Amino acid sequence: MFYWFMKNLVAGPLLKTAFRPWVTGHENIPKTGGVIMASNHLSFIDSVFLPLVMDRRISFLAKSDYYTGRGVKSWLIKNFLTATGMIPIDRSGGKASEASLQTGLGVLARGEVLGIYPEGTRSPDGRLYRGRTGVARMILESGVPVVPVAMIDTEKVMPIGSRLPKVRRIGIVIGKPLDFSRFEGMEGDRFILRAITDEIMYELDRLSGQEYVDIYASSAKEKQASLSR
Repeated sequence: MFYWFMKNLVAGPLLKTAFRPWVTGHENIPKTGGVIMASNHLSFIDSVFLPLVMDRRISFLAKSDYYTGRGVKSWLIKNFLTATGMIPIDRSGGKASEASLQTGLGVLARGEVLGIYPEGTRSPDGRLYRGRTGVARMILESGVPVVPVAMIDTEKVMPIGSRLPKVRRIGIVIGKPLDFSRFEGMEGDRFILRAITDEIMYELDRLSGQEYVDIYASSAKEKQASLSR
């Protein structure tokens, strides 16, 4: 109820009026059943605008750090993320990664929509980076279709490190569902997982028009940090 209230009566109308998001391919989203929306990741606000333009509720797996802060600001962030369908997870790796996988599979098993950023983190410079294979494993274990989504110009509205967004128009391009049922039962094959992930990233590259870089975004961020010291 709170999700519907925020999306349709409070935040949704305000944000749509201010940023006038344009959308193509809305008809490519399955109307029922579990589905993964695999998106590029340019800005924190990607997880805000994609839910606003969808008829179905979408849940994203968000860093649990967003939910542990104190004070009024942290309280507002936590409640806003909850209202927009965020699910807090521990992304520290190991057992935490397995727990995140099971959380996502639970969403899909209920016939709901799960949003995933295959790059694993926001792009540090607007380019598209190598995808992580966790999304492929989730696809094969759940048996659901995956819909590629390209967020356009969100990094210009709210770049990494900025506190407030700049008002300008953004876009969302929704591609046709990808079917990987031919690989059913092969989630233990790392070469298959990589092939699936690369196919998703190719679609994201095609839809977004971004320059593709065949390294992980986290590695690019580490390199940038070391150069700035």
